[in-house]
Amino acid sequence: MSNNRSGIFIGGMMLGATLGALAGLLAAPRPGRETRKLLKKSADALPELAEDISTSVQIQADRLSATALQNWDDTLERLREAIAAGVEATQRESQALNRPNPAEPKNTDSLTQNL
Repeated sequence: MSNNRSGIFIGGMMLGATLGALAGLLAAPRPGRETRKLLKKSADALPELAEDISTSVQIQADRLSATALQNWDDTLERLREAIAAGVEATQRESQALNRPNPAEPKNTDSLTQNL
């Protein structure tokens, strides 16, 4: 989860730096020609920046997907174990109920009928 946050933070920092640089260029007291040159350089760098951000987002999405898949596998395994334990406990309980208990008195109806 922290990998996802760090990727978002880095992408936001890069975007903020770019926007800050553009705002600084527009507010700077430079002649128009120099400002246009700097803006052109910045505009030329935007596709590369967008590609870097896209790559960073894709890497973070892949990590998140792998983490979600691992969590799903772990949950599924715990569920299988719980079901197996439940089935085993049910079978033991069923066997215990079907076994005659030696402490219980035997059916004495036949003895009382003979008397």
